[in-house]
Amino acid sequence: MPSDRSLSALFKPGHVGALTTDNRIFMAPLTRSRSEADDNTQTALHALYYAQRASAGVIVSEATQISQQGQGYAWTPGIYTDEQVESWKLVTDAVHNAGGRIFCQLWHVGAISHPVFQPDGGQPVSASAWTPEGKAFVGDHHQDGPQVSFEQARALRTDEIPGLIEDYRHAARCAAKAGFDGVEVHCANNYLIDQFIRSETNHRDDDYGGSLQNRLRLMEEVVAAVCDELSPERVGVRLSPMGGPGGTSDAKPEETYPEAAKILSGRGLAYLHVIRPNSHTGGEEGEKSDRIMKSMREAFDGFFIANGNFEPDEAAQWISDDRADGITFGRLFLANPDLPERIAQGGPYNDPDEDTFYGGGAEGYTDYPTLEKVDDPLPA
Repeated sequence: MPSDRSLSALFKPGHVGALTTDNRIFMAPLTRSRSEADDNTQTALHALYYAQRASAGVIVSEATQISQQGQGYAWTPGIYTDEQVESWKLVTDAVHNAGGRIFCQLWHVGAISHPVFQPDGGQPVSASAWTPEGKAFVGDHHQDGPQVSFEQARALRTDEIPGLIEDYRHAARCAAKAGFDGVEVHCANNYLIDQFIRSETNHRDDDYGGSLQNRLRLMEEVVAAVCDELSPERVGVRLSPMGGPGGTSDAKPEETYPEAAKILSGRGLAYLHVIRPNSHTGGEEGEKSDRIMKSMREAFDGFFIANGNFEPDEAAQWISDDRADGITFGRLFLANPDLPERIAQGGPYNDPDEDTFYGGGAEGYTDYPTLEKVDDPLPA
């Protein structure tokens, strides 16, 4: 337990589905773009990275595409081929051997992609025809450099949706084979499912567009399919009421996202994971976001996880005030593999190196020192 009583809430056991966690300091999903370029598999380096952070109550893996169509960034992992399953076993075994727990985040980026990633070089898909703002990170996949302008996505046809849901079901099955303790369905950050949820990106006139209930239908059907495959206690869901890549939002997030939380309630899910505006999602509407998160907390009947640039003292206060049951840390966990130990003793904390966030090798990935290494005397 920490010496500072104000932080003690972070070190109470948590109950995430069938799991009992040692603490409520969870590791947020962090895209690091270090997977093998030819087949989107993981390596022993990834296993070391995650095992170093096994003291988290639960690790949520980096976003992991459910299909080739679901990829939108260079060097991100997949969870839909036998080779990818085998490569993830390196990671899950390493985490479990270190005493940790890990969920796989299931991801389809929708329009936040580029034809270089799509099967046969086709258009990315979305709820409706739409061109995101900004640049696609394509790495060495394009002759014009690592970042190129997004191209227009096409509307996913109604008759394609059952196949998409099956891709999520298949990915969940693959995650179980790979040894994950559960999965998190990524419905946040303006990726595909969130593109169906948001009024600015969904202009459909079928059963998946128009009314709020229709815009939430894909989320509901995907979550139901994944729960059928794994059981609800092994399934979490991530939502983000504000911001995200591509430059769109929802017209009435204070209505939309509490309703999403209500729909997810009563299913016995492992958790609901909600993001407030932060350095990735953008947005400055902190007070509005906090009100929405409060409403979502009240609407959801299970374990509620908050995310978004939390410092340890604020995180502990949120748990003490019953605003959340757990907190995910991103950059702090990236730079401090032994984050719970550091929080317990009040630091010190390593600073993250932004130049090494995406792509590369061990530098800025597995070489951040632990307290034990910091305390070691320098060699003579």
